[in-house]
Amino acid sequence: QVPLVESGGSSVQAGGSLRLSCAASGSTYSSACMAWFRQAPGKEREGVAAIYTRSGSTYYTPSVKGRFTISRNNAKNTMYLQMDTLKPEDTAMYYCAAGLGDPWQLPGKFSYWGRGTQVTVSS
Repeated sequence: QVPLVESGGSSVQAGGSLRLSCAASGSTYSSACMAWFRQAPGKEREGVAAIYTRSGSTYYTPSVKGRFTISRNNAKNTMYLQMDTLKPEDTAMYYCAAGLGDPWQLPGKFSYWGRGTQVTVSS
């Protein structure tokens, strides 16, 4: 069983919106932290946003603050990333991750990963 499954990636024009979803198994969804990372060709994997299970606290990388919103639906064991006012530089493969997440920006602090969903933003 794949612990995390992303969906919602697509090709959109700059200024558009997308909502990514990450469906998690029960035990994975109970991880201390769930996050979204992205990786563009030739670049390192970058933490985009994170949400902590117990506190509900959310964190964002500066380049997406005010444009992206991370959230969870506990009834559906699903995490979301609402992306508004998309820019070409947001183009990347987006990954869902779950784990300790301390600190959340480091991929190595997450034990579970999805296979990714592609987001392409054209100018």
